[in-house]
Amino acid sequence: MIELEEGWSTIQNQIANLINIIEGVPGSPMDASIHSTVYTMCTQRDPFDYSEDLYERYKGVYNDYLSCKVLPAIQEKNDVSMLQEFVKRWANHKVMVSKLCRFFNFLDRFHIPRRELPSLKDAGFGCFREIVYEKMKLKVRDDVISLINRERKGNEIDRSLVKDVIEVFVEIGNNNLDCYVNDFETPFLTDLVDYYTRKCSIGITDVECFQMDKDKVSHYLYSSTEEKLLKQVQGPENAQQEEMPGVPRDLWRMYQLMMLRYGTIMG
Repeated sequence: MIELEEGWSTIQNQIANLINIIEGVPGSPMDASIHSTVYTMCTQRDPFDYSEDLYERYKGVYNDYLSCKVLPAIQEKNDVSMLQEFVKRWANHKVMVSKLCRFFNFLDRFHIPRRELPSLKDAGFGCFREIVYEKMKLKVRDDVISLINRERKGNEIDRSLVKDVIEVFVEIGNNNLDCYVNDFETPFLTDLVDYYTRKCSIGITDVECFQMDKDKVSHYLYSSTEEKLLKQVQGPENAQQEEMPGVPRDLWRMYQLMMLRYGTIMG
Protein backbone atom coordinates (compact mmCIF):
# COMPACT_ATOMS: atom_id res chain seq x y z
CA MET A 1 0.00 0.00 0.00
CA ILE A 2 1.15 3.54 -0.81
CA GLU A 3 0.18 6.37 1.53
CA LEU A 4 -0.94 9.67 -0.01
CA GLU A 5 2.06 11.79 0.93
CA GLU A 6 4.54 9.02 0.18
CA GLY A 7 3.11 8.47 -3.28
CA TRP A 8 2.75 12.16 -4.00
CA SER A 9 6.41 12.71 -3.17
CA THR A 10 7.37 10.22 -5.88
CA ILE A 11 4.99 11.85 -8.35
CA GLN A 12 6.21 15.35 -7.51
CA ASN A 13 9.81 14.38 -8.19
CA GLN A 14 8.90 13.22 -11.68
CA ILE A 15 6.81 16.34 -12.34
CA ALA A 16 9.75 18.48 -11.23
CA ASN A 17 11.91 16.66 -13.78
CA LEU A 18 9.33 17.39 -16.48
CA ILE A 19 9.18 21.08 -15.57
CA ASN A 20 12.98 21.29 -15.66
CA ILE A 21 12.97 19.79 -19.16
CA ILE A 22 10.32 22.29 -20.30
CA GLU A 23 12.26 25.18 -18.74
CA GLY A 24 15.53 24.01 -20.29
CA VAL A 25 17.10 23.37 -16.88
CA PRO A 26 19.46 20.37 -16.55
CA GLY A 27 17.91 17.68 -14.42
CA SER A 28 17.45 13.99 -13.91
CA PRO A 29 15.81 11.99 -16.71
CA MET A 30 12.22 10.94 -16.19
CA ASP A 31 11.34 7.33 -15.46
CA ALA A 32 8.21 5.17 -15.42
CA SER A 33 7.72 5.17 -11.65
CA ILE A 34 4.98 7.79 -11.84
CA HIS A 35 2.72 5.50 -13.91
CA SER A 36 2.86 2.61 -11.48
CA THR A 37 2.52 4.95 -8.49
CA VAL A 38 -0.64 6.60 -9.86
CA TYR A 39 -2.12 3.21 -10.77
CA THR A 40 -1.50 1.77 -7.31
CA MET A 41 -2.85 4.84 -5.50
CA CYS A 42 -6.05 4.74 -7.59
CA THR A 43 -6.75 1.01 -7.18
CA GLN A 44 -6.28 0.58 -3.43
CA ARG A 45 -9.36 -0.22 -1.36
CA ASP A 46 -11.09 2.59 0.50
CA PRO A 47 -10.13 4.56 2.44
CA PHE A 48 -6.81 4.37 0.58
CA ASP A 49 -8.14 5.03 -2.91
CA TYR A 50 -6.56 8.42 -3.57
CA SER A 51 -8.10 9.11 -6.98
CA GLU A 52 -9.89 12.26 -5.85
CA ASP A 53 -6.79 13.58 -4.08
CA LEU A 54 -4.63 12.97 -7.14
CA TYR A 55 -7.11 14.74 -9.41
CA GLU A 56 -7.09 17.83 -7.22
CA ARG A 57 -3.31 17.79 -6.88
CA TYR A 58 -2.98 17.31 -10.64
CA LYS A 59 -4.79 20.65 -11.10
CA GLY A 60 -2.72 22.15 -8.28
CA VAL A 61 0.47 21.41 -10.20
CA TYR A 62 -0.69 23.72 -13.00
CA ASN A 63 -1.99 26.35 -10.61
CA ASP A 64 1.34 26.60 -8.80
CA TYR A 65 3.52 26.50 -11.91
CA LEU A 66 1.43 28.95 -13.91
CA SER A 67 1.04 31.43 -11.05
CA CYS A 68 4.62 31.36 -9.81
CA LYS A 69 6.60 30.87 -13.02
CA VAL A 70 4.66 31.33 -16.25
CA LEU A 71 2.53 34.41 -15.61
CA PRO A 72 5.40 36.47 -14.09
CA ALA A 73 7.65 35.53 -17.02
CA ILE A 74 5.08 36.98 -19.44
CA GLN A 75 4.20 40.03 -17.36
CA GLU A 76 7.80 41.18 -16.98
CA LYS A 77 8.12 41.67 -20.74
CA ASN A 78 6.60 44.17 -23.14
CA ASP A 79 5.56 44.54 -26.77
CA VAL A 80 7.05 41.94 -29.15
CA SER A 81 9.06 40.15 -26.44
CA MET A 82 5.89 39.76 -24.37
CA LEU A 83 4.03 38.26 -27.34
CA GLN A 84 6.91 35.88 -27.98
CA GLU A 85 6.91 34.77 -24.35
CA PHE A 86 3.12 34.33 -24.42
CA VAL A 87 3.33 32.08 -27.49
CA LYS A 88 6.26 30.12 -26.06
CA ARG A 89 4.54 29.56 -22.72
CA TRP A 90 1.36 28.32 -24.41
CA ALA A 91 3.40 25.89 -26.53
CA ASN A 92 5.21 24.66 -23.41
CA HIS A 93 1.92 24.27 -21.60
CA LYS A 94 0.53 22.05 -24.34
CA VAL A 95 3.58 19.80 -23.98
CA MET A 96 3.16 19.72 -20.21
CA VAL A 97 -0.54 18.82 -20.46
CA SER A 98 0.21 16.10 -22.98
CA LYS A 99 2.86 14.53 -20.72
CA LEU A 100 0.86 14.78 -17.49
CA CYS A 101 -2.24 13.35 -19.17
CA ARG A 102 -0.23 10.23 -19.91
CA PHE A 103 1.13 10.07 -16.37
CA PHE A 104 -2.34 10.36 -14.81
CA ASN A 105 -4.17 8.43 -17.52
CA PHE A 106 -5.82 6.07 -15.03
CA LEU A 107 -7.88 9.00 -13.70
CA ASP A 108 -9.23 9.69 -17.19
CA ARG A 109 -10.27 6.06 -17.59
CA PHE A 110 -12.23 5.56 -14.37
CA HIS A 111 -12.42 8.32 -11.74
CA ILE A 112 -13.23 11.22 -14.07
CA PRO A 113 -16.07 9.51 -16.00
CA ARG A 114 -17.65 8.24 -12.77
CA ARG A 115 -17.61 11.69 -11.17
CA GLU A 116 -18.43 13.50 -14.45
CA LEU A 117 -15.39 15.76 -14.03
CA PRO A 118 -13.51 17.70 -16.74
CA SER A 119 -10.97 15.49 -18.49
CA LEU A 120 -7.30 15.83 -17.63
CA LYS A 121 -6.73 17.76 -20.87
CA ASP A 122 -9.67 20.10 -20.27
CA ALA A 123 -8.61 20.72 -16.69
CA GLY A 124 -5.03 21.47 -17.77
CA PHE A 125 -6.08 23.89 -20.49
CA GLY A 126 -8.64 25.44 -18.15
CA CYS A 127 -5.92 26.31 -15.64
CA PHE A 128 -3.93 28.19 -18.29
CA ARG A 129 -7.05 29.97 -19.45
CA GLU A 130 -7.97 31.11 -15.94
CA ILE A 131 -4.52 31.97 -14.60
CA VAL A 132 -2.67 33.29 -17.65
CA TYR A 133 -5.00 33.96 -20.54
CA GLU A 134 -7.68 35.90 -18.64
CA LYS A 135 -5.05 38.20 -17.14
CA MET A 136 -3.13 38.79 -20.37
CA LYS A 137 -5.72 38.65 -23.16
CA LEU A 138 -6.41 42.40 -23.35
CA LYS A 139 -2.75 43.41 -23.48
CA VAL A 140 -1.94 40.63 -25.93
CA ARG A 141 -4.84 41.61 -28.18
CA ASP A 142 -3.95 45.31 -28.12
CA ASP A 143 -0.29 44.62 -28.88
CA VAL A 144 -1.22 42.39 -31.83
CA ILE A 145 -3.57 45.00 -33.28
CA SER A 146 -0.85 47.61 -32.77
CA LEU A 147 1.58 45.47 -34.77
CA ILE A 148 -0.93 45.08 -37.59
CA ASN A 149 -1.48 48.84 -37.68
CA ARG A 150 2.28 49.37 -37.84
CA GLU A 151 2.41 47.14 -40.90
CA ARG A 152 -0.39 49.13 -42.53
CA LYS A 153 1.85 52.18 -42.18
CA GLY A 154 4.62 50.45 -44.11
CA ASN A 155 6.71 49.00 -41.26
CA GLU A 156 7.94 45.43 -41.35
CA ILE A 157 6.69 43.15 -38.59
CA ASP A 158 7.01 39.49 -37.65
CA ARG A 159 3.95 38.09 -39.40
CA SER A 160 4.58 34.58 -38.09
CA LEU A 161 4.45 35.88 -34.53
CA VAL A 162 1.12 37.62 -35.16
CA LYS A 163 -0.33 34.44 -36.62
CA ASP A 164 1.02 32.35 -33.72
CA VAL A 165 -0.59 34.67 -31.17
CA ILE A 166 -3.94 34.55 -32.95
CA GLU A 167 -3.67 30.77 -32.98
CA VAL A 168 -3.55 30.84 -29.18
CA PHE A 169 -6.91 32.66 -29.17
CA VAL A 170 -8.27 29.86 -31.38
CA GLU A 171 -6.78 26.95 -29.42
CA ILE A 172 -7.45 28.24 -25.91
CA GLY A 173 -11.17 27.56 -26.32
CA ASN A 174 -10.48 23.84 -26.87
CA ASN A 175 -12.56 23.40 -30.05
CA ASN A 176 -14.78 26.37 -29.17
CA LEU A 177 -14.15 29.65 -31.00
CA ASP A 178 -15.81 31.88 -28.40
CA CYS A 179 -12.47 33.14 -27.05
CA TYR A 180 -11.24 33.94 -30.54
CA VAL A 181 -14.47 35.64 -31.60
CA ASN A 182 -15.09 37.62 -28.41
CA ASP A 183 -11.53 38.41 -27.35
CA PHE A 184 -9.86 39.02 -30.71
CA GLU A 185 -12.09 38.96 -33.79
CA THR A 186 -14.64 41.52 -32.61
CA PRO A 187 -12.08 44.12 -31.42
CA PHE A 188 -10.01 43.50 -34.55
CA LEU A 189 -12.99 44.11 -36.84
CA THR A 190 -13.90 47.22 -34.90
CA ASP A 191 -10.38 48.55 -35.41
CA LEU A 192 -10.55 47.51 -39.07
CA VAL A 193 -13.77 49.44 -39.60
CA ASP A 194 -12.32 52.53 -37.90
CA TYR A 195 -9.27 52.36 -40.13
CA TYR A 196 -11.28 51.96 -43.34
CA THR A 197 -13.72 54.65 -42.32
CA ARG A 198 -10.83 57.10 -42.00
CA LYS A 199 -9.58 56.03 -45.42
CA CYS A 200 -13.02 56.51 -46.93
CA SER A 201 -13.14 60.01 -45.48
CA ILE A 202 -10.15 61.01 -47.61
CA GLY A 203 -11.64 59.74 -50.86
CA ILE A 204 -10.61 56.07 -50.91
CA THR A 205 -13.54 53.69 -51.19
CA ASP A 206 -14.13 50.83 -48.79
CA VAL A 207 -13.67 48.29 -51.60
CA GLU A 208 -10.24 49.73 -52.43
CA CYS A 209 -9.29 49.61 -48.75
CA PHE A 210 -10.27 45.97 -48.43
CA GLN A 211 -8.43 45.06 -51.61
CA MET A 212 -5.25 46.75 -50.37
CA ASP A 213 -5.45 44.95 -47.02
CA LYS A 214 -6.75 41.59 -48.20
CA ASP A 215 -3.33 39.91 -48.13
CA LYS A 216 -2.77 40.87 -44.50
CA VAL A 217 -6.26 39.76 -43.50
CA SER A 218 -5.90 36.36 -45.16
CA HIS A 219 -2.56 35.80 -43.45
CA TYR A 220 -3.59 36.71 -39.92
CA LEU A 221 -7.18 35.67 -39.38
CA TYR A 222 -8.85 32.37 -38.74
CA SER A 223 -10.52 30.99 -41.85
CA SER A 224 -14.09 31.74 -40.73
CA THR A 225 -13.29 35.46 -40.32
CA GLU A 226 -11.47 35.60 -43.63
CA GLU A 227 -14.53 34.23 -45.40
CA LYS A 228 -16.69 36.96 -43.89
CA LEU A 229 -14.31 39.66 -45.01
CA LEU A 230 -13.73 38.28 -48.48
CA LYS A 231 -17.46 38.41 -49.16
CA GLN A 232 -17.21 42.15 -48.66
CA VAL A 233 -14.36 42.69 -51.11
CA GLN A 234 -16.21 41.25 -54.07
CA GLY A 235 -17.47 44.70 -55.01
CA PRO A 236 -20.76 46.60 -54.85
CA GLU A 237 -22.45 44.24 -57.27
CA ASN A 238 -22.37 41.54 -54.59
CA ALA A 239 -23.80 43.67 -51.79
CA GLN A 240 -26.41 41.64 -49.96
CA GLN A 241 -28.70 44.51 -49.18
CA GLU A 242 -29.66 47.87 -50.61
CA GLU A 243 -28.10 50.96 -49.11
CA MET A 244 -29.90 52.85 -46.39
CA PRO A 245 -31.30 56.18 -47.68
CA GLY A 246 -29.26 59.14 -46.52
CA VAL A 247 -26.23 57.08 -45.46
CA PRO A 248 -23.04 57.26 -47.61
CA ARG A 249 -22.40 54.00 -49.43
CA ASP A 250 -18.96 53.47 -47.89
CA LEU A 251 -20.24 53.87 -44.33
CA TRP A 252 -23.17 51.61 -45.09
CA ARG A 253 -20.77 48.92 -46.25
CA MET A 254 -18.83 49.31 -43.00
CA TYR A 255 -22.07 48.80 -41.11
CA GLN A 256 -22.78 45.66 -43.12
CA LEU A 257 -19.34 44.32 -42.26
CA MET A 258 -19.94 44.66 -38.55
CA MET A 259 -23.33 42.99 -38.86
CA LEU A 260 -21.56 39.94 -40.27
CA ARG A 261 -20.14 39.48 -36.77
CA TYR A 262 -23.65 38.48 -35.70
CA GLY A 263 -24.22 36.09 -38.56
CA THR A 264 -26.56 38.17 -40.68
CA ILE A 265 -26.90 41.43 -42.56
CA MET A 266 -29.31 43.70 -40.77
CA GLY A 267 -31.19 46.68 -42.10
